[in-house]
Amino acid sequence: MTEVTFVGTSDAFGTGGRRQAAILVRSGGGAVLLDCGTSTGTGLAALGIEREEIDAVAVSHFHADHFGGLPLLLLAALYEDRRRRPLVVAGPPGVEGRVRTAADALGHGIAGREWSFPIHFREFRPDEEAELGPLTLAAFETHHPADSRPHGLSLRTRQHRLVYTGDTGWFDALPERTRGADLLISECTYFDRTYDFHLTYEKLLPRVDRFECGRMVLTHLGAGMAERRGQLELETADDGLVIRL
Repeated sequence: MTEVTFVGTSDAFGTGGRRQAAILVRSGGGAVLLDCGTSTGTGLAALGIEREEIDAVAVSHFHADHFGGLPLLLLAALYEDRRRRPLVVAGPPGVEGRVRTAADALGHGIAGREWSFPIHFREFRPDEEAELGPLTLAAFETHHPADSRPHGLSLRTRQHRLVYTGDTGWFDALPERTRGADLLISECTYFDRTYDFHLTYEKLLPRVDRFECGRMVLTHLGAGMAERRGQLELETADDGLVIRL
């Protein structure tokens, strides 16, 4: 069985009192956290999810609402959990430098500490498969500000395929990248506002048949989407939603 728990489903601004991007995928006795926004620690605690069970964190891109929670997640694993087993942090090229720089800027530097567990930084590159905990990951580039190194994530378990878009505006190859997924987790920040680097409901709805996936769930919801949760033709996620495949 593959189990997906939405830890955080808001946009960058915590719209509607919800948490920033973080999704836990459990499969085959292991778990991978997709993104780790700044509110992820609170979300894990609220949902009763132990940090210790996370084998790896996969970062879609370098915006704070998607990776800003990593420095404190690492410190909590060290000082609160006394973790011993390795933790993998995977992300676009430059992931180790970005995490270290962010940690330094926040006053929680990684260097100079005696770590009780190994931290393995791993860079993924588009269309190259890599084993990540219980999952096989392949990344693909998306349409978002280039300096954030934006990627979507395609994940395979023994039985299922999941695709997570990360942050992206529309690009014509997006349906092809998600085709055949048992579960597509798509960002949909806006209902109808035009903004090139995020998806809107009005753009997705007439194109939904092009995705050819099993189940589609919308996340990263801004104000216009958050106030319409549960009232739309397409399914929307909320913090704490659990999907079992």
